[in-house]
Amino acid sequence: MSKFIQPSDYDASIHKDILDSVTREDEAIIEVCEERAISEMRAYIENRYDCDALFAATGDDRQPLVLMMLIDITVYHLFCIHNPMKLSQMRKDRYDRAVAWMNAVNKGNVNITGAARISTEERKSQSAVLIRSNPKRINHM
Repeated sequence: MSKFIQPSDYDASIHKDILDSVTREDEAIIEVCEERAISEMRAYIENRYDCDALFAATGDDRQPLVLMMLIDITVYHLFCIHNPMKLSQMRKDRYDRAVAWMNAVNKGNVNITGAARISTEERKSQSAVLIRSNPKRINHM
């Protein structure tokens, strides 16, 4: 399992018996979903924060809001494996809230308290050139 998320962290979001029934007591499924959640979060916030340091933290050194969002994303992915057609609206709402939060962090509207930021020089070296054009027009003959 991921060192960042501990099995006891799920107790605040989902009952152990429900988690066991969704995963059929296979810890490998939880590990895969945790890694997916961490990768998803990295994609959103790595241009602003040092994700290696953020996700290497353990115990009380972990940022609680990041942990909560990661667990919400992980549980969402777990429930999608189980039966996506009967996905609880609460799980969907919590996942959507986590994605909205990650978008806000990416844009700089929300900060992660206590997390190490990437320096301006590193951000500039990571940024790619963005080329845009006007939308294609439809010309009638």
